[in-house]
Amino acid sequence: MYRIPILQMGQTLLVTIQVDMQDQMALALQDDLANKIASSDAKGVLIDISALEVVDSFVGRMLASISGISRVLDATTVVVGMQPAVAITLVELGLSLEGVRTALNVERGMELLAQARRAENAVAR
Repeated sequence: MYRIPILQMGQTLLVTIQVDMQDQMALALQDDLANKIASSDAKGVLIDISALEVVDSFVGRMLASISGISRVLDATTVVVGMQPAVAITLVELGLSLEGVRTALNVERGMELLAQARRAENAVAR
């Protein structure tokens, strides 16, 4: 089975989904990300879905699940690059992706992660 690569840049994990997500692939990504967050002490996860033209309800729920798991493991997740048709489909399916932060592109997503880290550091002081 094809596995989606997870790259690390500092305290951020980068995931670029370039293929249509099958259910098993989404479940494997969820497990791989949870393990990588725990082993790397990452504080941010950026998931780029700009190559996806279709996101079904299962994959939508998996994105929300990944965000929730990341939050429990003390990492913030931002999904970037969502195509307008994908956003429309998710809303029509009734999936609000509650708890999932989104940004239009990678640059804005990285800024959201940096803001989240600054806010956490300010609270910790």
